[in-house]
Amino acid sequence: MTPSARIQATIDILERLGIENRPADALVSAYFRTRRFIGSKDRSEVAARVYAVLRHHARLGWWLAKVEAEDTPRNRVIAELTLAEGVAVKDMGRLFSGETYAPIPLDGPEDKLVKATAGQPLDHPDMPKPVRSEIPDWASPSLEAMFGDRFEVEVNALLDQAPLDLRVNELRGTRDEVLQTLIAGKLDVVATPLSPLGIRVKGRPQLGRHPAFQSGLIEVQDEGSQLVALLVDARPGQQVVDFCSGAGGKALALAARMKGKGRVVACDVSKGRLDRGKERLRRAGIDNVEPRLLENERDRWVKKQRGKFDRVLVDAPCTGTGAWRRNPDARWRPMDLERLLGVQREILDSAARLAKPDGGRVIYATCSLLREENEAQVEGFLAAHPDYRLLPVETVWDETVGTGPAPTTGMLRLSPAANGTDGFFVAVLERGPKADAASGEAADAGEPDDADAAAEGEEG
Repeated sequence: MTPSARIQATIDILERLGIENRPADALVSAYFRTRRFIGSKDRSEVAARVYAVLRHHARLGWWLAKVEAEDTPRNRVIAELTLAEGVAVKDMGRLFSGETYAPIPLDGPEDKLVKATAGQPLDHPDMPKPVRSEIPDWASPSLEAMFGDRFEVEVNALLDQAPLDLRVNELRGTRDEVLQTLIAGKLDVVATPLSPLGIRVKGRPQLGRHPAFQSGLIEVQDEGSQLVALLVDARPGQQVVDFCSGAGGKALALAARMKGKGRVVACDVSKGRLDRGKERLRRAGIDNVEPRLLENERDRWVKKQRGKFDRVLVDAPCTGTGAWRRNPDARWRPMDLERLLGVQREILDSAARLAKPDGGRVIYATCSLLREENEAQVEGFLAAHPDYRLLPVETVWDETVGTGPAPTTGMLRLSPAANGTDGFFVAVLERGPKADAASGEAADAGEPDDADAAAEGEEG
């Protein structure tokens, strides 16, 4: 592709993104899937520019308003070229030539936009702090309250491109063996500092056809996500449920940790997501994962399975603030935080019924940086469920991760700025007999708690 053709492809993708209600990564993949003639280098460059425009969303919008230009995907690409890539005025006409596969020539207002932005910095001193940091209005107060003096450091780290992390399939090999294999294949890789199973890859090589990927030796998974799976502490022979499994990335890690012994039930309300996980299971050589489609968090299956599982992972749907590096378009989707918090409470309350009453654990996790979705949810859950207690994450970390001390105590909080991972939160909740608030004596362990009783009534 010519430079002009790559620019037109970027405009095409961004226009589709404005029309179709789909995540950017899915749309980009679909675009290239129907255009097999586009080479890997061109795909990488087009995708990189698409994501750059998305990462600069608020700042580009601020500039377009400042120079009184219409806010369109084409104008955003024009502003990206002049402000972020430093393309000179004299070169813009050549790029927008109207020749085969090139964007049509600039019109009068577009030419004015080019002249007003060329030579200017993307970050302008007059920009409000949330604009400069690309933070939507609904998230800014919570993030500022959470991080305080570290606000700018933390949110600016969310603007960087996320690294490419791999998880070694323990059923197929060791990390040292995989590192040697990848290095021999001329890949620039290092061991991740926190996850004992992680490998970080420099750059964006095409791994889909790599023998290590095709043989199920490696899976693409952020180091933070790997740590979530490790902290479940799933052991061979146990009964484990991944309550919000999605396409099964963590279920794969759990099953491998269990050495294929025992059972992992991968639950989700989306058949499509569960179906996507089946190929990953086959490739990884895992046969102890059972997909389970649920109608909702109060599905009858949950009632029938109450108290049967050693471990219950609740990777709750969330705002995704911790994964904004990977999904920059997610920042600007409409967000009803209060509704989402209610969904999280319902899911956690229902899933908690699955844990065994004496020593079963619920591991609550999100890829969010907001306290409302994390610590506050756990505090509310513990107040309503006296048969659960918080198990300090550092005690579980020593047994399951073991790569030095846990980054935080009590509950785990990870962020790109502090840890180099996506933003993740993990709390380990252990179930046991109810503690009588007045005497500290154990209550009748056979008596259902209020939440279970209420659920029984709702489900008939």
